[in-house]
Amino acid sequence: MSLNIYQTHPRIGYDILNKVDFPWSIAETVLQHRECFDGSGFPGGVKGGDILLEARIMAVADAVAFMTSHRTYRPAMGTEKALEELTDHKGTRYDPEVVDACLRLFHEKGYSLE
Repeated sequence: MSLNIYQTHPRIGYDILNKVDFPWSIAETVLQHRECFDGSGFPGGVKGGDILLEARIMAVADAVAFMTSHRTYRPAMGTEKALEELTDHKGTRYDPEVVDACLRLFHEKGYSLE
């Protein structure tokens, strides 16, 4: 998959969901879920608190799901390795507060993907 095709998925999701009357900003959340906290994401280069909180949460949840799922081109990494990746990119790719909340769910609240 080319990077350009990959980068279109937030806009395609937005275009589909924007036609549905939701009481929340679902389409905008999907549009922003690949934005990075430091502004290096896509499609709009939005950063920090300008990214919807729901999109910042979705970005972390999506990253954990992606890293812990088997792909045809690579095996799944374990949950702890995925959480280490979140920690390594806290404040750059991901909202630090959202990462901390995710880590608390796994480490203090006993959440598990198994």
